[in-house]
Amino acid sequence: MKVASMFAGIGGICLGFKQAGFDVVWANEIDGDAVKTYTHNFGDKYIVEGDIRKINVADIPDFDVLTAGFPCQPFSVRGKQMGFKDPRGNLFFEIARVIDKKRPSVIFLENVANLAKHDDGKTFLVIYNTLAQFGYFVKYAVLDAQTHGNIPQKRERIFIVAFLDNAKCKNFEFSEATELTVKLNDIINRSVKHSDCYYYNENSYYFDELKRVVTDTDALYLITDHGVSQKKYYVASTLKANMGTFADRVPVLKDDFGIRKLTPFECLSLQGFPNGFGFSKGISPNAAYKQAGNTVCVPVIRRIAEKIAEAFL
Repeated sequence: MKVASMFAGIGGICLGFKQAGFDVVWANEIDGDAVKTYTHNFGDKYIVEGDIRKINVADIPDFDVLTAGFPCQPFSVRGKQMGFKDPRGNLFFEIARVIDKKRPSVIFLENVANLAKHDDGKTFLVIYNTLAQFGYFVKYAVLDAQTHGNIPQKRERIFIVAFLDNAKCKNFEFSEATELTVKLNDIINRSVKHSDCYYYNENSYYFDELKRVVTDTDALYLITDHGVSQKKYYVASTLKANMGTFADRVPVLKDDFGIRKLTPFECLSLQGFPNGFGFSKGISPNAAYKQAGNTVCVPVIRRIAEKIAEAFL
């Protein structure tokens, strides 16, 4: 089945569907740095850089599945929660524009868990009713990367899957939760020395506090607005795009060489990306952190994609 991907980012959703056997034929992303990383890993055959509002739907090749991890900031509890009043929130209606013209067999949407509760559920109802008015049958669930991706990161997201065929929708079920078996140190190798830029030293503002608090070599720690939190995280807290804006928002750990931040590559690993996946040459550390925090947990996507494929058997 052929996939078209809106708001593709660095390709986390595309990768999950590819791993499940789907064929990505078109993808769109407005962020130039994200497109560079996407191209670095997937090539430039079908990725289109630009504002989705300026793309002619007629230029999108035929496809069976439309995927979209549309901007989540307007609905996040960490943001102002302006929803459809935020120009980024209104981008959902660009998805509707494509659906109206293309009518794919399946629609796959991903967003923050709070989307279901935003504005007392009114925002989600608009999305649900829009899909229903186009003739789609809808299922949705809030899933956590820990229980549905076997990844040691607390990352709850809402997933909406809609089918044109009601029988296919009835055949589809989200995967069951499983026990988390992967630990942080299965992903983070604390015996490897990284670049000095990731390490805190005597000149770092938080160094003394970090040295006192960060002692457990099985855990991660966070720096908050109130300083270094004493809480130990044996499952990573949700990785966020603001890691690329505020350097001290990157989770902290103790390794064999000192106290440091997670590297951007470790952040990708905590999103379930394979070891061969990387960033394009010239991408700044800030952009890399932003991309890693903005993307999805790939194993969660793969499992949903596999269930979509099974619905057609």
